[in-house]
Amino acid sequence: MKFVTFEKSDRTVRSGVLLDSDLVIDMHEATNGKLPGNMIDFLEQSESNLTLAKGLLQLSYGDKGAYPLNQVRLIAPLPNPKSFRDFYAFEQHVKSARENRGLKMIPEWYQIPVFYFSNHLAIAGPEEEITKPVECKWLDFELEVACIIGKQGRNISAEEAEDYIFGYCILNDWSARDLQRQEMKVGLGPAKGKDFATSLGPWVVTKDEMDPLRSGKGFDISMRARINGSLLSEGNMKDIYYSFGEMIERASAGVTLYPGEIIGSGTVGTGCILELGTEVHRWLQPDDEVELEIDKLGVLRNSIIGVR
Repeated sequence: MKFVTFEKSDRTVRSGVLLDSDLVIDMHEATNGKLPGNMIDFLEQSESNLTLAKGLLQLSYGDKGAYPLNQVRLIAPLPNPKSFRDFYAFEQHVKSARENRGLKMIPEWYQIPVFYFSNHLAIAGPEEEITKPVECKWLDFELEVACIIGKQGRNISAEEAEDYIFGYCILNDWSARDLQRQEMKVGLGPAKGKDFATSLGPWVVTKDEMDPLRSGKGFDISMRARINGSLLSEGNMKDIYYSFGEMIERASAGVTLYPGEIIGSGTVGTGCILELGTEVHRWLQPDDEVELEIDKLGVLRNSIIGVR
């Protein structure tokens, strides 16, 4: 199933199910209030709510709560996550990005999956404009997969982690590389270089739909990034070094994870300008359009603007 959050013509924001026929189902309206109208509340009881939501797959045009996709505006499928941890799980990206700065790989990276917390209150959705920070001259995108937590747990083993995953979507971890470089010299971060925007969407695909695509520690899904229509990055999620299970094990060690938290995979190999180098493409500027496409997960498109 594909879950979305959308704005209706009357500006009401609701969450629901996207059908293959380009039909969006308002799950709260269609079930007469039996299902909640937003994804955070839905995820609080995701297992029982998912069972009820499967009945919505039978709806069609004209049914209560059914809206043509072209009559609504998709926003981030989880516009208000409870937290956002972003990992660093693709070896090629880490190696290449460090080599470009004259650095060697550190052995600790192979010992534990590491992450940082980013701003979960700065989530953007598909087609939303991203404002380039005034002080940033090195604006970058990052091509990632996000995992959505759908069940509360603590000290979760990697083997058990699948039970705690609700689904997956595309994630763009926008980065002000010059701000990031400056602050990390101090020994903390990234923080200010990351906190202005993270794009999510266009929908969340439930984990059962992803299972047939499993390969290695990830999924056999191609990941591509285009800038202004030109292909810049191409990778595959199956090349990931740490599985989402291993990431969840690390994140939940001594800490409770709650439904509605986001886990980011980190950037796939070649999935950002920092890694490719500015000789391949300059840093992003206002009027650039960045399009991330991942098999099964759709297309996440955003345009850059300056401060207005």
